[in-house]
Amino acid sequence: MRISFLLHNAYGIGGTIRSTFNLAAALAEQHDVEIVSVLRHRDAPTMGAPAGVVLRPLVDLRPGSPDYDGEDPRHALPARVFPRADGRHRQYSRLTDERIGRYLTTLDAEVVVGTRPGLNVHIARQAHRAAVRVGQEHLTLSNHGFRLRHEIRHRYPFLDALTTVTEADASAYCRFGPRSMRVEAIPNSVPAAYGAPADGTGKVVVAAGRLTPAKRYDLLVRAFAQVVAAHPDWQLRIFGSGDTTGNERAALSALIDGLGLSGSAHLMGNAHPLEPEWAKGSLAVSTSDRESFGMTLVEAMRCGLPVVSTDCPVGPREIIEDGVDGRLVRPGDADAVAAALLGLVADEELRRRMGAAALRNSARFDPAHIAERHLDLYRQLLRRGPGRRGPGPVREAAHRARVRAIDTAHALRSTARGTLKKSGAAGPGDGRRVPA
Repeated sequence: MRISFLLHNAYGIGGTIRSTFNLAAALAEQHDVEIVSVLRHRDAPTMGAPAGVVLRPLVDLRPGSPDYDGEDPRHALPARVFPRADGRHRQYSRLTDERIGRYLTTLDAEVVVGTRPGLNVHIARQAHRAAVRVGQEHLTLSNHGFRLRHEIRHRYPFLDALTTVTEADASAYCRFGPRSMRVEAIPNSVPAAYGAPADGTGKVVVAAGRLTPAKRYDLLVRAFAQVVAAHPDWQLRIFGSGDTTGNERAALSALIDGLGLSGSAHLMGNAHPLEPEWAKGSLAVSTSDRESFGMTLVEAMRCGLPVVSTDCPVGPREIIEDGVDGRLVRPGDADAVAAALLGLVADEELRRRMGAAALRNSARFDPAHIAERHLDLYRQLLRRGPGRRGPGPVREAAHRARVRAIDTAHALRSTARGTLKKSGAAGPGDGRRVPA
């Protein structure tokens, strides 16, 4: 089988990149697999190229490269096909529209897979008629704003299938979308750790993920202050980086200093690979307000760590069995996080038992097993043959008119919010979700 993945930027760092690489490498053991990266900003992938997979970029943004596309005039014009409602729209252009369109209309793969909403829209609109079209959702439906949900409702029925990473999100899409839209829940895959698992003796609590407000590392630091008060020989290590402003890191550093934890709680920055760092710990922790899946939870479990996690929508409860391989606690409750950590810090035998269960139970996320589930879906779709292609001119015109109306309303609301902000007043809708 020939399978092609369309990825935003294979040369960066992120959960979607990691999960796509894991799946592609597993599929490449028996099939012809390529990853097409829309953008390229560095010579080699930060996370390492997956074995046996052809990696092909479409737009080269490396200054000094002989293939540099940054000065192409089309790169300065906003994209028309990639939907404006997708949060990555500013990175897309008429040039990406053209390159993606050329790739999709000429591809010879039997299955083409998109990995974010904007790319799924490209596939639904432009992929070769003979190819099976599959969209992947790595976030959640609830994470998307009204404008993007409108685009999804219109375009996704022209995919042959959509896969989500949790059952909860699959149910949300089934309730949201038309009956004709096929939705399958298939979790992300995580390979077995290449080193020895944690032995439960290291007096270290490990957390990992981007330094963003949604991860609630402030809550974790406050909870850990209670742990240190009772067990001063334990440490907290937080791995990950934030946005380019560094505001979240600065705020966390100030909180750590203010609580007198500078010798116990550490912001470690990025680490790749992360497995050796997991293995140095005895506990993993996640205090997120929301997760789309929870890759780091599975990575920690595959290294033999029990995980204390907030029971936030939608991922952790489908990964952790409370009281068996970890603990689930109420989101936003620092005392509950502290109590769960303290229970495990104080009981080495319990940590070892839960760590062994975590290692055993997380095997269900092995790439070979997850790849087989994707292959089962692809085979079913190939036997059925490609489904509907395009909405027809009348529905397409109606959709475009509706999108223009939504964009106009959005622009008016943005202008009104700006006016209120300048006047010092607070208006409805000022609160904004912060992407994880």
